[in-house]
Amino acid sequence: MNFENILSAYKTKTCIMSVEKFPDGSYGNIRIADGNKAHCDDMLSTMHKAFIPDSPYAEYFPENKNFEDFCYRCAVLGQPLHTYVELPQFKLWLNMFLLPLTSDKEDTGYCIYSYEVTPEADSEQRASLDADTSAAVLQTCIKLRGSDNKQQTFNDVIDDIRQICDSDHCCILLINDKKRRCSSLCEAIKPNCGLLPMDTYLNEDFYDICKTWASTIGDSTCLIIKDEGDMEWLKSVNPGWHKSLTEAGAHSIVIFPLKYNNETLGFMWSINFNVENTVKIKETLELSTFFIAAEIANYQLLSKLEILSSMDMLTEAKNRNSMNALVDDIINGEMEISYPYAVLFADLNGLKQVNDESGHSAGDNVLKKAAAILKETFPDSDVYRAGGDEFMVIAMGMDEAEVKKREARIREEAARVDGLHFAIGTHVVQIGEDIRQAMRSADKGMYTDKREYYATHPDRRYR
Repeated sequence: MNFENILSAYKTKTCIMSVEKFPDGSYGNIRIADGNKAHCDDMLSTMHKAFIPDSPYAEYFPENKNFEDFCYRCAVLGQPLHTYVELPQFKLWLNMFLLPLTSDKEDTGYCIYSYEVTPEADSEQRASLDADTSAAVLQTCIKLRGSDNKQQTFNDVIDDIRQICDSDHCCILLINDKKRRCSSLCEAIKPNCGLLPMDTYLNEDFYDICKTWASTIGDSTCLIIKDEGDMEWLKSVNPGWHKSLTEAGAHSIVIFPLKYNNETLGFMWSINFNVENTVKIKETLELSTFFIAAEIANYQLLSKLEILSSMDMLTEAKNRNSMNALVDDIINGEMEISYPYAVLFADLNGLKQVNDESGHSAGDNVLKKAAAILKETFPDSDVYRAGGDEFMVIAMGMDEAEVKKREARIREEAARVDGLHFAIGTHVVQIGEDIRQAMRSADKGMYTDKREYYATHPDRRYR
């Protein structure tokens, strides 16, 4: 074929891709058969080497299975294609067009590959989708921004995506590198497909598998495993992940990292999807993940702010505002009560002495250890820092005997820590009692305990 005549008509960077095809429908080598002047100049300036016709594509372009699939679909299956994708490794954006060419060789397919590279994303190009894809992405955006119940919104969105992909299972998995933990934000499973919920697999080992995904996806925006050949490739590069997928019943998967401000928040995937719609699925999910990642980041930020607004940062106990809100809910009947329940006040004796003699850093450590002891003793209840060196616990479903047992445990654990001694007061609330009266009673008991302590430790009375 006379490639020069074809290429001379193109002003943009353009080359001819050749795809080796086999009788069973699979493909082999993918090469750059020839290129126009703009392409050759680009290779010289970016790759710093002259372009040699009929070279393996990976010598000049990043090796990428999604790009290979596009070349195959265009050159062998005759599908004209366009996509606009990010090149994360170069921090560039690629606008690419592929048009099929008639081939004069039985074992080789050809296509025209014309491309433009820019350092910044073009919003018009990102929005240049067909009507069905645009409607699907728009519906996702509307749902993400149109509801106060974020968890239900994510559930609805992931179910929509499962239906778009016509897949057995879709999931958004969040990762926490600090805690080395994965968690399922939402998922949708096709009825009677045989696949199990993600919680089935989220043990300690799954995080290690999850951390291999980024390197396997590599420089692509996503990874698409669509057939047995792709699964064999995955087995060769990531046998652990391949094993977990096959054991779960997956024979195809499209997976996207969810990135926001260069941070990977997690991954979204669709398992056992309709491979005949691979291109449209990739296009839809590629843009959807952009909005989903932004919404997850916002969701996590709001969650962190909510936690910060309700937590004492030094001791990581709940703060006074949270305590007051809980008491109000109990008074107003907005909280389900399990009677009897216990109110416990605990104050630190001699903390001023620790601060004066050893410094406020040492005093802060005593406060943190005190909170830790209370949380360990009441793992089934919230611990509140009521203010200064005073803590409160409200323990539902707890009788007098159990409260005394836990009070003894607090004193026993405190005795192991230098400078830590609790003054404790408790009141067990029965049906019909007012929590405000119970709090006054517990507070009174705590100060009685404090007076008894200072009576036997007069040297610490005003400290």
